[in-house]
Amino acid sequence: MLTIGDTAPEFAAATDGGGSIRLSDLRGTKVILYFYPKDRTPGCTIEACAFRDAGEEFKARNAVILGVSADSVRSHDRFKSKHRLSFPLISDPDHSIAEAYGAWREKKMFGRTYMGIVRSTFVIDEEGRIKAAFDKVKVRGHIRQVLAAL
Repeated sequence: MLTIGDTAPEFAAATDGGGSIRLSDLRGTKVILYFYPKDRTPGCTIEACAFRDAGEEFKARNAVILGVSADSVRSHDRFKSKHRLSFPLISDPDHSIAEAYGAWREKKMFGRTYMGIVRSTFVIDEEGRIKAAFDKVKVRGHIRQVLAAL
């Protein structure tokens, strides 16, 4: 995991809708970069909708929201459309972005060990530095934590 004060790793990636995004293009704006395991799963849907519902609060604080998972752009398109998400979803199929941020790690479920995205959120300041980092995020109440960090 990255820690407060670290420079946020640069990335360029595909987003829903056939778009692309570079972190450096967002300098001068606060960035909420959240990593989630999978589109259309219960916890990830609750988290995405909570970010969507608080969108105006983030906008008022000069912050943009970016969701990242290993899902394809096509999967992101369906997920974003179904839940009317108002922010970009980044496709990280080779998990290079998740690895750079320390969100791609060993996980255990039902006695099985595997590699995957650990639910994590990073608040990146206008200069591209980590202002806050949340690891092993619990979905309920998380949006308030992120807003408080801004």
